[in-house]
Amino acid sequence: MDLGVLDIALRLGAAALAGGILGINRDLAQKPIGSRTLGLVALGSATVAVATVDVPGMSTNADALSRVVQGLIQGIMAGISFIGAGVILRDAKSHMVEGLTTAATVWVTAALGIACGLGAWAVVGISSVIALALLAAGAVMDPHTEADTPRRGAPK
Repeated sequence: MDLGVLDIALRLGAAALAGGILGINRDLAQKPIGSRTLGLVALGSATVAVATVDVPGMSTNADALSRVVQGLIQGIMAGISFIGAGVILRDAKSHMVEGLTTAATVWVTAALGIACGLGAWAVVGISSVIALALLAAGAVMDPHTEADTPRRGAPK
């Protein structure tokens, strides 16, 4: 692909911005993962994607590029699940599970980072809008999850 410095900066900056914007929703809801964390998740995913596809000579071998991109996506999405799993809490007594939306947001943010790193701008734009709409509408669609979830810094 042999990306230029400006293209690399655009891809990485867009990833950090997309993750940060999704994180604002989590910050406003006082969730354990916010704009800094999600911005870094997206930036990290984009960095790996850009570094992987920007190997000199890679673009001339479509089969190698295809295998590398497949491995990149699988590795990031499996690895990021560990961060998402860290925010999921289960209360056996009340049979409640908390943090699933935040964990899913971490996963989507990693996917947005990959899409930015690969320069899939239509995917980034459409997915970001849909993700933000789902997060914003979440309180309306499923009000008990937001109300029942402990807030960051709230007394227990």
